[in-house]
Amino acid sequence: MTSETTRPMSHREILEALSGLLLAMFVAMLSSTVVSNALPRIVTDLHGSQSGYTWVVVATLLTMTASTPIWGKLADQFNKKVLVQSALVIYVIGSLIAATAPSMGVLIGARAFQGLGVGGLTALVQVVIASMVPPRERGRYSGYIGAVFAVATVSGPLIGGVLVDVPGLGWRSCFYVGIPIAALAFVVLQKKLHLPVVKREVNIDYLGAGLIVGGVSTLLIWVSLAGNDFGWGSATSYGLVALGLVLLVAAVYVELKVAVEPVIPVQMFRDRTTALATVASVLVGVAMFGATVYLSQYFQIARGMTPTHAGLMSIAMVGGLLVSSIVSGRVITRTGLWKRFLVGGMALVVVGLFLLSTIDEKTSLVVVGAFMAILGVGLGSTMQNLVLAVQNNAAQSEMGTASAVVTFFRSMGGSIGVSALGALLSAQVSDKVTAGLTAIGVPTSGAQSHEIPDLSALPAPVRAVFEHAFGTATGELFLVAAPFALAALVAVLFIREVPLRTTLEVEAEAREPEVVAA
Repeated sequence: MTSETTRPMSHREILEALSGLLLAMFVAMLSSTVVSNALPRIVTDLHGSQSGYTWVVVATLLTMTASTPIWGKLADQFNKKVLVQSALVIYVIGSLIAATAPSMGVLIGARAFQGLGVGGLTALVQVVIASMVPPRERGRYSGYIGAVFAVATVSGPLIGGVLVDVPGLGWRSCFYVGIPIAALAFVVLQKKLHLPVVKREVNIDYLGAGLIVGGVSTLLIWVSLAGNDFGWGSATSYGLVALGLVLLVAAVYVELKVAVEPVIPVQMFRDRTTALATVASVLVGVAMFGATVYLSQYFQIARGMTPTHAGLMSIAMVGGLLVSSIVSGRVITRTGLWKRFLVGGMALVVVGLFLLSTIDEKTSLVVVGAFMAILGVGLGSTMQNLVLAVQNNAAQSEMGTASAVVTFFRSMGGSIGVSALGALLSAQVSDKVTAGLTAIGVPTSGAQSHEIPDLSALPAPVRAVFEHAFGTATGELFLVAAPFALAALVAVLFIREVPLRTTLEVEAEAREPEVVAA
């Protein structure tokens, strides 16, 4: 062991390494946001349905969710820099396949593969920063992550919207745009990131991870397809629910009794902060991903905006997120206190969701933007600080697993939210479209009412029916999401605040690991 490998990194060294990590985080965030405003056009061009729209998003979330705890476990055992670079390569391969996809099926598969890389990037960036910076100082660097999240969330829809609208480019270029950034991140990390590598016996719980993703996937497939492809009370529906529950019960048994090193260590949840932060993360994921992912569809279909204009509307929410994440990070670093930001942030998320539940196709865009800004401020004070609270209570040897567990459950909540609320949106829009078309004397079928139409090709009365259906149904989604955020607020209220420590280690390690230079 050399002093060079164990001495604390200087602020300059941290910033140099952080630049590569933030580029990697930007790529991960961009993978979702750059496609958001292109989705209505993608689904139209590839002849997809509302269910297809949902699964382009869910496929990435699902594989990201499933792979996150595995990446976290690997980070406790292998070279973290190589793992981040591997995740970047997986992302690039998935992007290339998605960009050339000839059908919705291929696109959804490519997005699922892409999600494996995104899962690694979202988990590992948090882990690497935790390996470089003590919790007390981490708030300030978490602010940078929040800023990158905000920039990616703002620029992604704008970039995607412009690419879709510019003749000669189109939606396929949305999947190419992140590749140069991923390549730059790879090079910067190779040159600037140098961490010690802890060598110990490798025990990856592939069985537990497989059972978890199998159970969650089965239930999400049931939620997405029931009511459209088969009845809620059909034998297929009962079979999928039974299979999903059996797989999840088996996963719990494996994690408790079989796995040497569980992918989700159950003993972690004996810590009150970790348990409550995990519950809050699931609920925040349901509310945040489930409700906001359909805003772009609302602006383009209910309000008749172009993809570019829909991207501009997202500035309202992300501007609030940007300001609150940076300010809260700075104040937390100065004071070491974080719970007030969690509680205040969750309260604003609840208020923002309830306010957005009142929108329809005629609500003033200024009012919609103000409601989105309130939601953004709340999310900016919440997301990174839930991870920070758990990291503060975790030993350095378990930092990868602890960080990944929070991200895993937030992503799982997001997968559930997008899938369940997407199914609700599809059903609500179908009912409203059928009723609206019938009222104006236009015959319709169940298949037509589930399709996402090209509004520019529709007569004005029919277009108005679709605009009203998507406008009111989107508001109802936020109303459904709000109670989940309220439950997350309750969980956060019971978290016990532990002042952020100023050292990397929470306690002395039980044994001295072999350390080599990365």
